[in-house]
Amino acid sequence: MNKIVVIDPNQFANDLTTHKTNLLGMSKNEITEFFKNLGEKPFRATQVMKWIYQFGVTDFFEMTNLSKKLQEKLNDIACVVPPKVKFKEFSEDGTRKWVFEVAGGSLVETVLIPADDNKQFGRKTLCISSQVGCALDCSFCSTGKQGFERDLTPSEIIGQLFVANQSYMEGVPVSERENRVTNVVMMGMGEPLLNYAPVVASMSIMLDDFGFGLSKRRVTLSTSGVVPKMYNLAKDIDVALAISLHAPNDELRNELVPINKKYPLAELIKAAKAYVYDENPRHKKHVTIEYVMLAGVNDSDEHARQLVALLKDLPSKINLIPFNPFPHAPYERSSNNRIHAFSNILNNAGFVCTIRQTRGDDIDAACGQLVGQVADRTRRAKNWQQKIAQNDKTNKV
Repeated sequence: MNKIVVIDPNQFANDLTTHKTNLLGMSKNEITEFFKNLGEKPFRATQVMKWIYQFGVTDFFEMTNLSKKLQEKLNDIACVVPPKVKFKEFSEDGTRKWVFEVAGGSLVETVLIPADDNKQFGRKTLCISSQVGCALDCSFCSTGKQGFERDLTPSEIIGQLFVANQSYMEGVPVSERENRVTNVVMMGMGEPLLNYAPVVASMSIMLDDFGFGLSKRRVTLSTSGVVPKMYNLAKDIDVALAISLHAPNDELRNELVPINKKYPLAELIKAAKAYVYDENPRHKKHVTIEYVMLAGVNDSDEHARQLVALLKDLPSKINLIPFNPFPHAPYERSSNNRIHAFSNILNNAGFVCTIRQTRGDDIDAACGQLVGQVADRTRRAKNWQQKIAQNDKTNKV
C-alpha cells in the first residue's frame, strides 16, 4: 500500500497579514544586505543561511549562535516560509511526491526519487518545478496540457528543496541534521529558462557552501531549447545541462516539441556545443539528451541513426525515457524490445546510453506526469482536487 500523508492545512501557511520579510529564497547578497540594514555584521547572514538550509530551522529562537536581541528582532520582522504543503504521497518504490499550494491558490508538484528503495542514505534526486503549468505544450507531456499561469518565485522554487530535506529531519535533533537530497534536477513543471532570473538565483543557493552546498555536477537544468537563454546560462552559472530532445529531425520535433519551430535543431545543437566548449578548460562538460520513447513515432532504427548523426560532434550521454501515459494521451510506450534495440544502435555508435527506470508511476510521479492544478483540463487534475478536498475535510474533523 502507498503511504498517504494527510497534511495540516496550516502547516507552512503564509501569514500575509504580518508583512514579514521571508528570508527563504534570498541570495547570499540579498540576505547580507538585509542584515546590513539591521546594523548587523555580514557574518550574521551566513550564520542564518546555514541554520535555514543546512539544518532546516525556521524558528529564530532555535538559532543558538544568535544573540537574544537579534532573535527577537528577527522574529518580529522576518520569517522562513516555504510554500504550503497541501498533499504528499509516498510510493511503494520509495518515490515521494509533494503537492504545494503557491500564492494565488494554484498547485505545483515536486518529486523525490531515491536510487535505492526506501534507504535513508544514498543518492536522492529531487525534481523541482519552476512554473505554474507550462506554456510549451509538448504533445507527450501531461504538464503541458494544463496550460500556463505564472512563474514561481525564488522562495517557491527553493522551498521545494527545503521541504524535501526537512522530510528527512523529522524527529532528528538539530545538531544531528543533515541534508539528504543529493541531486537536483530542474525538470518539473515548467520551462526553467523561461523563468530565468528566479531559477538561476535558486540554483545559486543550491550551490552555495552556506546554502545547500551541492556540487555543480549535481544540479541539472533541463530545457526544451530556449536557445538565447542557453547562452546566458553558460555565462551566469555553472551547472549541468540537459536537453529535452525527443526527436532527431526538425519535422518530427516540430510536432512533439513546438518550440522547435522557433529554435530548430541546428540552432539548439550549436547552443549546446557553446555550453560544453566554454572558455574555462577546467569545465569538462557534456550534455544529457532526454529522449522519450513513443511507440511507432520516434523509436525506429532510422530515428536512432538520425540521432547518432545529429549528436556526433556534441559530447553527450543519452537517457531514453519510456513514455508514461496520462488520460487522453495520443501515444503509447515503446516496447522494451524496441527500446533496447534503439539503445543498442546508440551504444554501438560510441554513445553512453541509459534507459531510465520508471519510478513513482503508481502515484503519478513519473517523468511527464506532473500535473498540478492550473487550467483543470484533464481528469487527473480533478482527481487531485478530490484528494486534496478529502484531506482538508479530514483535517477539520
